[in-house]
Amino acid sequence: MLDISSIRSDFPILQREVYGRPLVYLDNAATTQKPRCVVEKLTGGYYRTNANIHRGVHFLSRQATEAHEDARLVVQRFLNARSAAEIIFTRGTTEAINMLASSYGKAFMQPGDEVIVTAMEHHSNIVPWQLQGMKLKVIPVNERGEPELEVYGQLFTERTRLVAVTHVSNVLGTVNPVADMIRIARRHNVPVLVDGAQAVAHMPVDVQALDADFYAFSGHKIYAPTGIGVLYGKECWLERIPPYQGGGEMIASVSFEKTTFNELPYKFEAGTPDFIGSTALAEALRYLSSFGWDAIAAHEKALLDDATRRLDGAGARIFGRAAAKSSVISFLLGQIHPYDMGMLLDRLGIAVRTGHHCAEPLMRILGVEGTARVSFALYNTKDEIDALMAGIERIKGMF
Repeated sequence: MLDISSIRSDFPILQREVYGRPLVYLDNAATTQKPRCVVEKLTGGYYRTNANIHRGVHFLSRQATEAHEDARLVVQRFLNARSAAEIIFTRGTTEAINMLASSYGKAFMQPGDEVIVTAMEHHSNIVPWQLQGMKLKVIPVNERGEPELEVYGQLFTERTRLVAVTHVSNVLGTVNPVADMIRIARRHNVPVLVDGAQAVAHMPVDVQALDADFYAFSGHKIYAPTGIGVLYGKECWLERIPPYQGGGEMIASVSFEKTTFNELPYKFEAGTPDFIGSTALAEALRYLSSFGWDAIAAHEKALLDDATRRLDGAGARIFGRAAAKSSVISFLLGQIHPYDMGMLLDRLGIAVRTGHHCAEPLMRILGVEGTARVSFALYNTKDEIDALMAGIERIKGMF
């Protein structure tokens, strides 16, 4: 069991008030709050070891370089990647997918080639492929919000170049059967990218067991700072695709006639990396891992089940009833517009998300403009669900 009181004390922001009321933060799918140890890692890095990495022979540069590369090892172990060379630091999931779309697209795609996605994708896993001129083949979802795997298997053609699917839907909470989806793609010799932005904070991810070719996630969704993220790629693929950007660090040698590229992973890390953010990301991964995945999953499932039951009792329309579901609930209540719901809850100190959640195509399939969304993290409590439901009942009375 998690000691929630102790965990909450690690997050100073949870002790503040909003409009004179205790903050109830239920917008974790958008971004998580940061524990004290992560913030201290940031400030300590700037106060004690701030120097540009890889290029300096002086003490601070060598110390900062070692910390940055140690952080890469932490990420490698967290994902169970085969090699640290398969871990590329990015600014987040969005940049990771854009990087792959550009580099993989340049090497292996022609306009009109096909990428298979699910109907529940975030815009960040739709727009980059469109920018490359790719045609999207869409896996439909059933009434529970689960992908229809039989249809998926029929979408492959001779022009299918990649499968790019989310691990967990940021709207429906659906945990997609990505291992099964990867096995299906293998039959067609098509590589798979998994968008893990909504997964990594809630479940263990083993990229070797999944056999994912690429896996991307953002630090700020997993208790780390904004502006740092990861693209994992199998070394065999990363060796074959060209760099995303040019500049310092990603080169082996440069002349006016020709440039040769650095070895992995530096080939994809042009310019000065966020060597402070990488160490803070590693600290966040160590912090989260210290609690054990079974305890985290049990706590978050208890919150999900309680909130679902009580929202059902209040007459809410919940979107997403997958058998495998993460701690996200998107809902509407009667004729109350989700924006009104969010604004009124905010005045009660309760932070939820409203809108299309960067998933407009899914909203059209659901037949709605948007939803209100609550999403839980390991520091949330049933008392906060009490506050949420009391706020919803008060708002119902207003309408």
